[in-house]
Amino acid sequence: MTALPGETPGTAGTDTPEAAEPPTATAAEASAHAEAPDDVESGAEAAEAGAEEAGETGAAAGDGPAGEAPAAAALSEAQAELAAQRELRERIAKRKAEKEGPVPAGTKLSGTAADLLAAVRAVESGEKAGAEFFDSPAPAPGPRRAAPAPAGQPPRPAPAPAAPVDRAASPEATDAVRAVLTEGGAPETLARPATGTLGEQAAELLRADPWQLLAVPGVRPEQADGFARALLGAACGPDDGRRTAALVGWLLERAALQGHTALDAEAVRAALAERAVSDPDEAVRNAVEEGVALVFQEGADPTESAAAEEQEDEETTEAPEPVQVLLGLDRYALAEESLADGLARLMNACEKGADWAEAAAAAPSPSAAELIRTAATAGLVAHSGGEAARAEPAALIAAARGLGLRALGAAHSEDGRRRLAEAVGAPETAVTLAGLLSGTEGPGRDEDGALALDLLVVLDAPQLDVEGAAVLVEALADGARLVLSGDPGVLASAGAGRVFADVLAARACPQVVSRTPDPGPIGELVSGIGIGELNQVEAPGKEVVIVPVRDAGEAVHRTVQLVADSVPRAFSIAAADTQVITVGHGGAAGTRVLNEALKQRLNPGPGRFGGFDPGDRVIHVPAPGRAVPGVVRSADAEGLHLECGDVPVVVPQERVESAVRHGWALSAHQAAGMRWPAAVVVLPGDAAAGLSRPWVYTAFGRGERHLSVVHGVDQALPHAVAQVPASERTTRLRPLLEAVPTPDAAS
Repeated sequence: MTALPGETPGTAGTDTPEAAEPPTATAAEASAHAEAPDDVESGAEAAEAGAEEAGETGAAAGDGPAGEAPAAAALSEAQAELAAQRELRERIAKRKAEKEGPVPAGTKLSGTAADLLAAVRAVESGEKAGAEFFDSPAPAPGPRRAAPAPAGQPPRPAPAPAAPVDRAASPEATDAVRAVLTEGGAPETLARPATGTLGEQAAELLRADPWQLLAVPGVRPEQADGFARALLGAACGPDDGRRTAALVGWLLERAALQGHTALDAEAVRAALAERAVSDPDEAVRNAVEEGVALVFQEGADPTESAAAEEQEDEETTEAPEPVQVLLGLDRYALAEESLADGLARLMNACEKGADWAEAAAAAPSPSAAELIRTAATAGLVAHSGGEAARAEPAALIAAARGLGLRALGAAHSEDGRRRLAEAVGAPETAVTLAGLLSGTEGPGRDEDGALALDLLVVLDAPQLDVEGAAVLVEALADGARLVLSGDPGVLASAGAGRVFADVLAARACPQVVSRTPDPGPIGELVSGIGIGELNQVEAPGKEVVIVPVRDAGEAVHRTVQLVADSVPRAFSIAAADTQVITVGHGGAAGTRVLNEALKQRLNPGPGRFGGFDPGDRVIHVPAPGRAVPGVVRSADAEGLHLECGDVPVVVPQERVESAVRHGWALSAHQAAGMRWPAAVVVLPGDAAAGLSRPWVYTAFGRGERHLSVVHGVDQALPHAVAQVPASERTTRLRPLLEAVPTPDAAS
């Protein structure tokens, strides 16, 4: 075997994508790497993460594992998706500029809230300096946006041909950045990511504003502060406008890694105060004026509240809902507004057309019949249910195709696509969502640039992040039907937003709740977890096994024993069909340690191909927020050769470290949307703080025939199931959908 070019043969196999956390020795010693978050709800640890699993986010979105395009394709899947996202943002920005009137704001706001709202109006009007606006009264609230007209709209322009979006900087630009970094005491390894993030003018930007270094993934504020002090000396301070603006942007990006598309302005000010900013109010106003953040008002209309107070007796009038001021990044704000507009367009442009009654009567179950009848009259439908309920969208797709409609199902992963194709009985009816959007799968586009579909069913809808969902809806033609189907109990998307949960909560479209339960002991166990109960279930065939352990070392030992010996012997399930799932990447029984132990037992080798050997199970991350299982086949001058499903993939050698890791053990977020014949869930003692009901629900539901739980958290497991719900995400999609007038809105 030969080593990858530039690699030393015999290098020990390690999990390369999650590099060490940025060092904290000195403020000037910034690092280009950061650990990817296991679960978006994991709090501060996730906020410090880099781009491997964040959706960033969102990343756009969000979305999830997908089949890979052949290596010979002109563009990679990640490039095509990012190009589509860039094109979408350009169209959104153009539409936003054409809208009339300022952002709606209340007339009764005062103090900081009024200042923030006035600042964004000043920015939207084209005036950078907004100080003179802060003392002026706020205008009356503007009308809410109406839903797009169902007919008479101009055709959507065809998308421009996709172009590679990798910002491969010139050697001269990289060298210039390296010189600036060296002058500021920052490591030279940041030169390439800084140039990729900031562009060809990165050196000039960093010299003029050293805190721009915070835009590079993995760099922390104290490190950027040290870099700025080295370059600017006494000319900089904690209240420097460049610093405070960069901090606001960093806080919002950090929040996006946790799934938020916006943050409460009070929380932002509090975080700024913790970082030695003496006037957080002024810092936020400055960030808004500079265009770093947008500001939004959420809650009751204060004008209406004041009128109600005047008309009703003080004792009988309920307290008005408080007005919340949110700060957000423009990319997520525009994506949420575009998504709300697009969903309204689908709801209002649906035509009944064919007669679905006969198809509904022939449905295989009452829930499937209900879904078919609902989709017959609605442009947008939300369908919720567990694993067994996936048969209902499959029946809908088959019924629609029987009526001559162009119907297709899109799943989060290649595994989900395969299961959907088997349920429908036709391989051509199922694609991965990423493959559909990139154009490598599916029917392609019509003359107007829209997907050539009459009905699209999106399975695993909770894995949709807001940017990915906006790209998808933008690609659907007027009159097309969209069904979002998924299990509300699983973990939310790795990217920013909670699209499926917001659609359900807004009740802007018909909802169908499946009455088909998941079968067997595993289905019974998971169903109980979904309502907060960890029940003992009868498992005569040892479908569910609890393996108690005392410490992390024993947890690792028993996990390897289960995968390599016990499960294959008892259930005739090969080690390659058993997936290990644990809470985090770090720790004494995290994915790194487990992957190393499993490799030594199942596929020992020196890691001669950049830490990998032929036969290694891996996870390929072609784009942020996506994890594609695969197997290493070989390596040569082109890079690392993988087989992901039945698709060969070549990962260039410079991308191996950041885009490939061992995959015997995964996090629950990486495993979402996929199932294996057997699953081993590892819960060492130090995992207790990372447990929640959605995490347990997701992890325990990944096994089809067998589930082993390596249990070392004692009462923390039932406590998490009963009392630790999903962490709330701050988003704006729900109120945007609630404001959209729609026909036949659900009661």
